[in-house]
Amino acid sequence: MVLWFAILAPVIVAEVFRSPMADYRVVAVGGILPLSEIVFGGPRLLHTMMAAMSLMAIVMLATSKRRLVRRRLLGIPIGLLLHLVLDGTWTDAALLWWPAFGFDFPQDAAAAFNRPVEVGLLLDLLALAIGYWAYRRYDLDDPVNRQLLLRTGRLSRAAMPEN
Repeated sequence: MVLWFAILAPVIVAEVFRSPMADYRVVAVGGILPLSEIVFGGPRLLHTMMAAMSLMAIVMLATSKRRLVRRRLLGIPIGLLLHLVLDGTWTDAALLWWPAFGFDFPQDAAAAFNRPVEVGLLLDLLALAIGYWAYRRYDLDDPVNRQLLLRTGRLSRAAMPEN
């Protein structure tokens, strides 16, 4: 189920913000970061709005005079927020708004950890199809554009669609 988050988070950011200067690699990292909570057996802090907003505030405060560093690091909380959307965390108020409804994390939270394997595989197949679409849309079959993305995390300005 990693592909669902790793591919869709950067594609959504590219489609919504249309910024060739964003670091889409960092957005992908932010998108998959909450999956690290598997070591705790289920969704915890990284699946909460509090964690995403706190991380956003930390990035904004810590990079107040470093615009380029800020632009890069903002991809992590943005990817984290997209994970909450793509994972369906928004359907579980107790988890999303933790600790507003208590300090215990719900054991039956609607997250990737609790989905049937078949659903995860289906979502990953869908992510691969969307990834292929994005590969073509952003002209990543051009080696120069592909290298730019791999080296810097940016998309070519010329390959960014107008609409």
